[in-house]
Amino acid sequence: MLRATMTLAALLLQTATPVLAQEVLDADPNLLAPSKDPRRTTNGLARTPPMGWNSWNKFGCKVDEAVIRRTADAIAANGMKEAGYAYIVIDDCWHGSRDADGFITEDRQRFPGGLKALGDYIHGKGLKFGIYSDAGTKTCGGRPGSQGHEYQDALRYARWGVDYLKYDWCSSGVRNAEDAYATMADALRATGRPILFSLCEWGNSKPWLWAAKIGNMWRTTGDITDKWEGKHGHSWGVASIVDLNEPLWPFAGPGHWNDPDMLEVGNGGLSDAEYRAHFSLWAMMAAPLIAGNDVAAMSDATRAILLNRAVIAVDQDPLGAQGHRVWRSGAQEVWVKPMADGGRTLLLWNRGDAPARIAADWPSLGLPATVRLRGRDLWAHTDLGRLSGRYAAEVAPHGVVMVRLAP
Repeated sequence: MLRATMTLAALLLQTATPVLAQEVLDADPNLLAPSKDPRRTTNGLARTPPMGWNSWNKFGCKVDEAVIRRTADAIAANGMKEAGYAYIVIDDCWHGSRDADGFITEDRQRFPGGLKALGDYIHGKGLKFGIYSDAGTKTCGGRPGSQGHEYQDALRYARWGVDYLKYDWCSSGVRNAEDAYATMADALRATGRPILFSLCEWGNSKPWLWAAKIGNMWRTTGDITDKWEGKHGHSWGVASIVDLNEPLWPFAGPGHWNDPDMLEVGNGGLSDAEYRAHFSLWAMMAAPLIAGNDVAAMSDATRAILLNRAVIAVDQDPLGAQGHRVWRSGAQEVWVKPMADGGRTLLLWNRGDAPARIAADWPSLGLPATVRLRGRDLWAHTDLGRLSGRYAAEVAPHGVVMVRLAP
């Protein structure tokens, strides 16, 4: 089935005029059926958690060509590109209508130059181009979804030079999630262009159990909101999302990541200490680091968080292990993340409203009690010397202390 799909995709790519969707289905009636081939393999992308920027958290549906160009300019110039933020992702509301042959078009009032030209601009900055669609008939913003048009949409994205697809789950009715996402995965593969696939199904169907050979990352929760904790409508505060995502640590690894949603760092709802905790916890969980603020107008404090190379290195560690909680007492927590060099990253997290002294002993981190390790505080940027047996520190309210323990 995959061979037939590839042949048809090559035909489409070589065709000067659009091919009618019905003609595609007539050529192969099973084309839109997801591949059940047990030999399905991964696409080889995202060997470390993807990094980039997405328009939704800051701009919502008020996104246009000027916002994307300004953001690409900023990321290329402010150190974010060098730090690893590669993808510029246009979220919902870029869509126009479908043309007479069923192919999606862009909203030319918002994107007068077209998305192909905008993708070329992003690529010209040394960055990668991401886009958004939905497995249902409509996106969450009410624009045309991809249901029934998966191969057409994938082909159009490839022609536009898209490198990343975020695929949502609104207006999906009674669709089976695994089948729906496998269909789009097959469509992306059939284009011949490597396109990172981000599943945004909100964890309803437990994608961590089935999506590792379909996509590169999958949402594990509802949407994030710029609040510390709790549920707010259909969205969750930072600390609450951590509690939902943390138990899934055994399912993450190179090429397939648990996604607790995009970063809120710099959007104004939390303190700098809370944003440092947010960024640290995402790094500990080997989560995709997708910034969601206005990077063209961010404060020095926000820049210092998003550009902390030592914390980013924890997230991007090639071992690909997701860190997890190893001890909790009330509002105090200890987390550990195994590292490729045999060391550990230790996180002391104080969820409470008063300062607290938190300690971790080596056996709780999976280390012999007698081993000596070099310690470095990743936020204070200070060496701690050689440490043996345990480590303890005073942790600010809603704050973290993050220590790299190297052999």
